[in-house]
Amino acid sequence: MIEIAWSNFTPWSALLGGILVGIAAASFLLLNGRIAGISGILGGVLSPAKGDIAWRIAFLAGLIGAPVVWLLAAELPPIEIKAGYPALIIAGLLVGIGTRYGSGCTSGHGVCGLSRLSLRSLAATLSFMVAGFVTVYVIRHLLGV
Repeated sequence: MIEIAWSNFTPWSALLGGILVGIAAASFLLLNGRIAGISGILGGVLSPAKGDIAWRIAFLAGLIGAPVVWLLAAELPPIEIKAGYPALIIAGLLVGIGTRYGSGCTSGHGVCGLSRLSLRSLAATLSFMVAGFVTVYVIRHLLGV
């Protein structure tokens, strides 16, 4: 069963988080003319074009550095993963394959693409959401893992 820590959830924190993500994605597009899709940014680091790597490294460093900055003000919430390494490796590979076939990831399609009213991003987002729902249902309810 799903357990929600209602004492830690407030609609205000969710709203603030959504606003911050929206502002960041819109600012990135307006200031750099690029979509803030993490898989595309990381892919550009792995196969860089000349003069196109510094901003990608800075972006990824910000993603990694944000929790470090958070630690200066508060404690990070506990991370609990109820899966073994084989499941995590398979899941990571499937997500990587999906981002290649779908030409983007959840941040590129789900956040940035949908906000631009992209039909391609709508199809991609619906596809990965349905695939996620089906996968969880099969693994948790049919296989009982």
